[in-house]
Amino acid sequence: MDPTRAHRTPRDLGNGPDGGDTRGTGAPIEVWRHPRPDGAAGRCVGGRCDLPVPPRRAKRLARRIQAHARKHRLAHEVWTSPLRRCADVGRWLKRWGWTHRIDAALAELDFGAWDGRPWAEIPKAAIDEWVRDFATFAPEGGESLTALLARASGWSGGGLVVSHGGWMLARRWVRDHPDQAPQAARWPSPPAYGERWSF
Repeated sequence: MDPTRAHRTPRDLGNGPDGGDTRGTGAPIEVWRHPRPDGAAGRCVGGRCDLPVPPRRAKRLARRIQAHARKHRLAHEVWTSPLRRCADVGRWLKRWGWTHRIDAALAELDFGAWDGRPWAEIPKAAIDEWVRDFATFAPEGGESLTALLARASGWSGGGLVVSHGGWMLARRWVRDHPDQAPQAARWPSPPAYGERWSF
């Protein structure tokens, strides 16, 4: 993410802890980013903004996860963020006999008072402060990137996950840069909607 470009969405945030497996089994964790939600354009969309995903998009990603599990003979269990853009994918899989587990630790970064607002309405001075103090700044009532890094890297649930771009970036950051605090200029781009990363 290049936070110097003022009106990026919170999905561009997301850098995180150790992308490695935290379950101690050596098995990979496969994480899909949720499908593209409705109403996200131009808005700060974080852990409080519960945007819907059209059913056909949620079902399409659920089918891809189902096919992946079948190909690799994986357990029919999926973990998702509680936000609809993730949980609706899990609900499709539950209809098909899967176990669907919801965990708030998989949610997107909480942008506090910024969450759900148009980026154009957030004062430039506040965004500049965020850029200067990228790792520890938190909007009023929200969560810092450092907190997200800890939350994502410490997660130790199952092997198939539907989460958010910020969460995925956070987990990957800790894996790839374990001794470095993230800086705005080095923050990477988020995965595409529906993209899968292995940790």
